[in-house]
Amino acid sequence: MRPHSRILPCLISGLCLLQNINCGNILVWYTEGSHWINLKPVLDTLVDRGHHVTVLLPNASIFMDLNETTSYNYENFNVSLSTSDLKNAMERFFRFSMYEMDHMNSIEIFFKFFEIISKHLDMVLVYCDGLLHSEPVLDRLRKGKYDVIFVDPVYPCSELIAEMLDIPLVYTLRISMANAMERLCGQTPAPPSYVPGAMSKLTDNMTFSDRIKNFLFYMSQDAMSLYMWRRFDKYYSDYLGRPTTFCEMMGKADIWLIRTYWDFEYPRPFLPNFKYVGGIHCRPAKPLPKDMEEFVESSGDDGVVVFTLGSMIKNMTKERANTIASALGQIPQKVLWRYSGEKPETLAPNTRLYDWMPQNDLLGHPKTKAFITHGGTNGIYEAIYHGVPMVGIPMFGDQSDNMVHMKSKGAAVIMDFNSMETKDLVDGLKAVINDPSYKENAMRLSRIHHDRPVHPRDEAVFWIEFVMRHKGAKHLRVQAHNLTWYQYHSLDVFAFLLAIIALVLFIFYKILKSCVVRCCFRSRSKKKKE
Repeated sequence: MRPHSRILPCLISGLCLLQNINCGNILVWYTEGSHWINLKPVLDTLVDRGHHVTVLLPNASIFMDLNETTSYNYENFNVSLSTSDLKNAMERFFRFSMYEMDHMNSIEIFFKFFEIISKHLDMVLVYCDGLLHSEPVLDRLRKGKYDVIFVDPVYPCSELIAEMLDIPLVYTLRISMANAMERLCGQTPAPPSYVPGAMSKLTDNMTFSDRIKNFLFYMSQDAMSLYMWRRFDKYYSDYLGRPTTFCEMMGKADIWLIRTYWDFEYPRPFLPNFKYVGGIHCRPAKPLPKDMEEFVESSGDDGVVVFTLGSMIKNMTKERANTIASALGQIPQKVLWRYSGEKPETLAPNTRLYDWMPQNDLLGHPKTKAFITHGGTNGIYEAIYHGVPMVGIPMFGDQSDNMVHMKSKGAAVIMDFNSMETKDLVDGLKAVINDPSYKENAMRLSRIHHDRPVHPRDEAVFWIEFVMRHKGAKHLRVQAHNLTWYQYHSLDVFAFLLAIIALVLFIFYKILKSCVVRCCFRSRSKKKKE
């Protein structure tokens, strides 16, 4: 190594020592898909600030690549699964969400969804076993002297690593099922009268019937969560050698970084250790590739429409593809469509297909008029960042709920993937492009998003460093974590007060009865004397 090439690392190390920045040792729990996409900008920023980042990486992974050139290290562990197993499980879930649900009744959907989630939990425990029962890996982790573990809780068991290494735990997540983790484990308040359950497709402006639906939704989702968490309760208790629960272990997290913000969320109460950092991955648009720029510029005043259903959806039925392509051919805008399936027969000259597109850069282009999206949080936030109105075609998971948020804020219309006809999509596109209110609302959300004291990525990094500097953030955790459920709801206080009232009423009744008896006795005595 040449002498001058050592200068930068030395300067960083020196600054860490002199200014007590606490350049730390950060462990990152394994995750997949869009969850991993959200972690990467934060990890890159941590590395840029001089921190040492180690990512736990299993031998079976779809999105995480051991051979990828990164500025952080990988700690490998083996699991009894293959990448093809993961892809098959994902395809089963997509097939159910995209096509099978429309041919099922509510009961069939519930049991099918329950079956899919149960299989997912079985796979999750395979990852837990692969890491927690590998003594060589655990020994290296103990010797690593980590300062914090950074986690997306979609894959559990990081709590056991945090407990074993005795290090603080920082979560980053969009939502759990109906906010169950946040409410039941994180103790964040969520009155069902105006805080809609995640994926309930309700807004904060609920009618009486909506509030009934939301209340029952909370109850059903909580019951399902607690039932499914039972296997983790047993796993955690067996591993630690003492009775505990999954929720209790999650409740020990020092900071919860929620990947939304008030441009997206409905106003609601939150706790000091809950920080809203939506838009972590958003950035200003970069120039487009030359051929793509030429196509965009050729659109003239009509502009372009950007269309993608995310990185997960690479194909669809021939009938659906032709319906969509036919609709796209009926608008004056040029269309850039991310699609790697068979070329639709009805594809029009105004539409180009791409295996991959620089989505953020396209959304930030001044000629972009609308964004057709599946409703993933990452894409929605890029549209909010650049102020682009949306046509939502939700596919699965939280996407329907995400688009309900955008529709309620006047920045989107929603289509049904399986039932929409060509005219529906054409009408939806014309609405968001030609009705100025959609663009105005999208720009209003964009202004809210940008009007923040610090970039969300920097805020996320600040709170991770805060936890490292203070060896945790227990002073931000509410006392509710140490209360039983009946103490939390003050049922013991109500019972005590009711007992006091009952006692007073009983005493009053006895006194009154005694007085009545005495009066009657005196009256009888008086009559006898007369």
